[in-house]
Amino acid sequence: MPNKNSEPNQKINTIVIFASIIAALAGLLAGFDTGIISGALEFIAKTFHLSTIGKEAVVSMVLVGGVIGALLNGLLADRLGRKRMIVLAAILYLIGSIASALSPSAFFLQISRFILGLAIGGASASAPLYIAEVSSAKIRGSLVTLFQLAITIGILAAYFVDSAFTSTGNWRFMLGSSVIPAVILLIGMFKLPYSPRWLIQKGRTKEAEDILIKIYSGDKDEAQKGLEEIENVISIESGGSFSDLFKYPVSVALMVAVGLFIIQQFVGINTVIYYAPIIFKDAGMESAKAAIWATVSVGVVNVLATFIAIWLIDKVGRKPLMYAGLIGMVLALTGLGLAFMSQGNTKASEIGTITVIAVWIYIASFAFSFGPIPWLMMTEIFPLRVRARAVSIATMASWGGNLIVSFTFLSLLQIIGPSYTFWLYALVGVLGFIFVWKLVPETKGRTLEEIEEKLLKTGK
Repeated sequence: MPNKNSEPNQKINTIVIFASIIAALAGLLAGFDTGIISGALEFIAKTFHLSTIGKEAVVSMVLVGGVIGALLNGLLADRLGRKRMIVLAAILYLIGSIASALSPSAFFLQISRFILGLAIGGASASAPLYIAEVSSAKIRGSLVTLFQLAITIGILAAYFVDSAFTSTGNWRFMLGSSVIPAVILLIGMFKLPYSPRWLIQKGRTKEAEDILIKIYSGDKDEAQKGLEEIENVISIESGGSFSDLFKYPVSVALMVAVGLFIIQQFVGINTVIYYAPIIFKDAGMESAKAAIWATVSVGVVNVLATFIAIWLIDKVGRKPLMYAGLIGMVLALTGLGLAFMSQGNTKASEIGTITVIAVWIYIASFAFSFGPIPWLMMTEIFPLRVRARAVSIATMASWGGNLIVSFTFLSLLQIIGPSYTFWLYALVGVLGFIFVWKLVPETKGRTLEEIEEKLLKTGK
């Protein structure tokens, strides 16, 4: 059992909160793009005369970039540091946003969205990692969950932008508005300290100690204890290359992290986010505007339900929330499948209402469970020397799964129909429940060093 009293009695202070909030804004990049393309896709398709495959390509180029961006983060994060990687991501996102809005062709738009993907992939690997490394055990879950909250806020903000331009169909203004979250993140990051754990890993102990003193509200004794604990764990580590990720016991942690992200994506979350207006129109919504506003309601539910995770994740733990979320998602997906199956025998308005309610339940269940928890656990369960590389591999699994699901969703709708598509995602949820039950550890209330020490000694 971990010694719960081994962590310095850190006071929650404004430096930790401020650093976590600013770094979490990296989630706005992913969320805003996800929401924006949801509303802009049909208008883009009309401009460039895109087929179903063409629309899937526009959506998916961000995901291809996300996979590569996460990989590059693994190669560079230990060298440049988590903070610099987030700054670099903000700059790339700014460039990609401007290029997307000015795209003269579908090909140019796809290249621009690939650049956006590089930014989002890098940011989604570095930001949760940075937050985890400046946080204490007792609030780490809540603070890392701010990253997921920022994603949901970004999605919701993008939905409102979409609704504002739906009547004109001006997708260029929709895509161009993405410069706003990039500028906010870029300005905010310059004020933040480096991760003390990264500084110690680089031998910059004095700088790390100064930051730890600030984190521990000026208590030099507590900062020294924290410094010694990090140094002690580093001293018993070995290796730090990509090959070490596939050696026991780190390979066990990698399987857990990758598995959680595969479940996260293969329950179909981004099909609902990317294609929500299409889903609602197919379910009986009479106009594009009605479908967009139904989609906005999904964004509101997404944000509000994420607060459940912030409230409970450090109180009840990670696994109970995942169990509850999976049960809710499986039930909602089953209901969605039944609603579409009953088309023709039920009024279109009733099908639309049932679909909206089922999607609300699905989104809420995801938002307090598999939305934030994989991002949190990937930062908790790996040794420091391989943490950045391992987080990048896990993030690649997220974006790779996102790519596969998003690129196949519209085709699945055409081949097997919406009912069987949603039931397929429900089956993933059932398998996910078994995975969490059998393989996923509980990390609530344990310091990163305690988690690492136990992994190196026991393999879990």
